[in-house]
Formats: sequence, structure tokens, C-alpha cells
Amino acid sequence: MPPSSSPVVVVTGASSGIGLSTARAFAGRGYRVVVASRSESRLADVTAQCRADGAADVLAVVTDVADERSVDALFDQVAARFGGLDVVAHVATPMAYGTLEALPSDVFTAVVDTAVHGSFYIARAALRIFRPQGRGTLVFVSSLLASIAAPEMGAYSTGKWGQAGLIRTLQLETRKARGIKICSVSPGGVNTPIYTQAANFTGRSARAPIPVDPPEKVARAIVHCVDKPKKRVSVGLANPLVIFGFRFFPQVYDALVTPLLHLASLSGPGRAPRTEGNVFKPASAGEAEHGPSPKRWKMRPS
Repeated sequence: MPPSSSPVVVVTGASSGIGLSTARAFAGRGYRVVVASRSESRLADVTAQCRADGAADVLAVVTDVADERSVDALFDQVAARFGGLDVVAHVATPMAYGTLEALPSDVFTAVVDTAVHGSFYIARAALRIFRPQGRGTLVFVSSLLASIAAPEMGAYSTGKWGQAGLIRTLQLETRKARGIKICSVSPGGVNTPIYTQAANFTGRSARAPIPVDPPEKVARAIVHCVDKPKKRVSVGLANPLVIFGFRFFPQVYDALVTPLLHLASLSGPGRAPRTEGNVFKPASAGEAEHGPSPKRWKMRPS
């Protein structure tokens, strides 16, 4: 397939973690890849990596998905450069730890706004291209926390529950557009830097909760949604069990969730300073495809 006829994909949050793995996965298939991120300093390295992986072309665009004008500018550049668009993988979302009482209101608002309004802006911009051409696949990276609630992760969970409602609405509103597919991929713990880059007002160090999947596994699920679209795909061995407990045994779930969260996730080495993390601006120095989490570790008691 000549480069000019290769499919085009936009990946948000492409400078780190699942977004970077996803961009590389599509590059390996010979796509023309548009990598979008707030981290301008990282995009040159990501572009080089995607070219080395086999991308037919790479366009890097500095984008803040929480800014509607920034999102519109991204898709305007895509349309001008390629004339069309086949896939959008929307990955970008910051995370925050802290009780709802402890979180600064601006941190809570920014996390929720990025998840909900950012997804809204991305969807509208993508559909403005998909509708006239009669086709296109939009894949959202959701979360296990879109199906459950967890203490000290209220901002992220609220944002992901809101995003889940938006995704289901989009699926209903595009039912008659048979060439347009709206999918979501919901991972559990993934070995990326998101946990160490999150805002944190707990005093505890954060890390990915076990079982931990590599970001490449989530990227494969995203690519698979393009080949065989599904409304919702779960990635994580424990996800069905956790959701089952949350829905059908709420008293047991409520009693166990806080100590288990402290044991499995908010149990990193040392105490953590209060930080806004990468909620308001990128922390480029800490961005990478993989996080520091080993497959197994000793868990520190609460």
C-alpha cells in the first residue's frame, strides 16, 4: 500500500503510556499516524519512534484535549494534511488521588473536565470528518473505574463515569451511520507512568494495582476494535470479579475496597508530597511508555 493511501489514525496522549504504545502499534501496521499531546518536548522522540516502527507518515501536533480550540486545530491539521481520517484513539486523561474533601477544587474540576469535556470535544471534531465520508472508528480508553467507585480516586472515577455516559450516548446517536463505530476499551492496572504523574493529596505513594498489564496489551485491544469493532472491551484479569462484587455484594465491597486500595495501590515506597502532578501541565521528564511497576512486589500494610 503506497503511503498516500495508508489509513490515518489520530492518537491523543501519545507521548506516554497507553497512548505511546497505541501510536506504535498503528505505526507497525503502516498507518499514517498523528500523535497528539501537551508534551511538545516529547513529540519529536515519539515521531522518530513511530517512523522506526514503520509508520507511512507521522504528524505531531501539540494538543490539549481539554481546550476545544486546541482540539479543533488538531483535526483541521489532519484534514488539511491527509484529506480524511480513519481512526481516532482517545487516550489522554490525567489522574488524581485524594479524598473528595482533600482534593483542591480546581484539581477535581480539571480531572473531570478533561475526561468529560475532552471526550466531547474529540468526538465532535472526529464526527465532523467521519459523517461526510460515511465511515470511521472512534475508540475511547475508558477504565475499570468507569464501572466501580473507589475511595481517594473520586475525581478520576467521576470523570470516567461521565465519559462512559457520553460514550453510550454517542453509540446510540450513530446507530444509523453503519460505517461509523464508537468503541471503548476499559483497562484495570497498567504499567505506565500515570500513577506516579498523578496529582496526589493522600500522603501515600501510588503505583499500579495488581494484576498489572503492559500498555502494549491495551494497545492491541484498541487496534482489535478497528478490525472487529465492539462497544466495550475489558482489559484486566480481575476486572469482571471487581465489577461483580461492586454490583452484587456492595456491603462486602464497601468493607474491603479501602484497605485493599491502600495495600495494593497506595503502597509505594516512602511518603508522597502533596502535588498537582501533570493535571495542569505536562511533566515531560517523567513520560515513558512503561512505568516503574514490577510484575510482583511486596505490599506495605496500611
